Amino acid sequence: MKISKPGRGWLLRLVIAFSFTQGAVSMARPAVSYRALALGADARAIGVIAGIYALLPLFAAVPLGRRTDHGRCAPLLPIGVALIATGCAFSGTAGSLPAMAAWSGVMGLGHLSFVIGAQSIVARQSAPEDQDRNFGHFTIGASLGQLIGPIAAGLVVSEHDGAMGRTSAAALFVSAALAAFSVTSLWRIERRPDGTAAGPAKETPARKVSVRSILATRGVASGMFISLAVLSATDILTAYLPVVGEQRGISPAVVGVLLSLRAAATVACRLAMTPMIRLMGRTVLMAVSCLGAALLCAGIALPVPAWALGVLLTGLGFCLGVGQPLSMTTVVQAAPEGARSTALALRLTGNRLGQVAAPASAGLLAGLAGTAAPFVMLGGLLLISAAIAVRPLRGHPAADPAAAPAGDRPVPGKRPAEERTQESSASRGTGRPPR
Repeated sequence: MKISKPGRGWLLRLVIAFSFTQGAVSMARPAVSYRALALGADARAIGVIAGIYALLPLFAAVPLGRRTDHGRCAPLLPIGVALIATGCAFSGTAGSLPAMAAWSGVMGLGHLSFVIGAQSIVARQSAPEDQDRNFGHFTIGASLGQLIGPIAAGLVVSEHDGAMGRTSAAALFVSAALAAFSVTSLWRIERRPDGTAAGPAKETPARKVSVRSILATRGVASGMFISLAVLSATDILTAYLPVVGEQRGISPAVVGVLLSLRAAATVACRLAMTPMIRLMGRTVLMAVSCLGAALLCAGIALPVPAWALGVLLTGLGFCLGVGQPLSMTTVVQAAPEGARSTALALRLTGNRLGQVAAPASAGLLAGLAGTAAPFVMLGGLLLISAAIAVRPLRGHPAADPAAAPAGDRPVPGKRPAEERTQESSASRGTGRPPR
């Protein structure tokens, strides 16, 4: 069985497609906020609409992961693109806040479908020692989309002469076209199980692993929580920075530039991921990045000028760039054999749960204590993530698999060769069969 090497054409095409779909979503999210403001929404309504984006995916993630574990991943990609484009286009024509919330949910379902299919392809077609790097390269596509999307939204949306409703609708139509264009890169992404790459029928057992067993596996739950915290921070930044900008007199164009600075720093972080892991190890890197993100996120709550916000967001983007790819690798390597797509789907379920709860909580806090309060809440959430990330160092200082050479990393479900050899020798001496 041959595994595709990192950097091959399939990974490049997947990154390009992800850049366009993520760019469409990153352009649409602030445009939805601006259009909702034009329709009379307040901070609480913005939080509800942002939460609805994650509500449908919350129920669909695990069934999609089950299907992907025992079938092909690639069909989920064009389905996701179609749903994203539909949600963006109809959000631009919606004339009420409930309609905007509903189409935002369709957009979120499409994004989930695309991401589950794409992450499963990376996990299936990457050798274990290459997963950190391949997931890092894959998430560069998301960062590029987050870099381009907010700038494009800021350039299109205008609040002059009451034009925000019309221009935000135009931005949503452009984002629909951007999503549709990603289809041009969705060819020969997934290798068929013909011996040239790993296929689900040959590498996964028919046994269905329960959700409880997956969650009970060491490393899965902690990876899910860190991913939830990091994505919640990114999501609330995207949804609430326009509100902060309006209250502080910062134009939509400048808000778009600020969001793109964060995304550019995330791209830089993921390009430097491999040497940082080699220098610090996966566990230390995740803990330090979560701690730094917590402090910077709380700093955004301060009434600082736009240039200082840019500095804070640049540092925050670099710190937030670590959590997503490393949590993917953590979950994939910890998950039971034959349930990796389901484990990734559970991770995305946790993400969407955070995207439902965090904006709703942020909207409540913003209504009670102002728009700075959600960023303090995010700082606390990331601080907890840092404590969770550092836990393996307290009890098992040598347990970080990224700190060991590739050939010495433990494989889930297998015991070290020395232990098996000693047990075999003992069994020969006593006449007992090995366990």
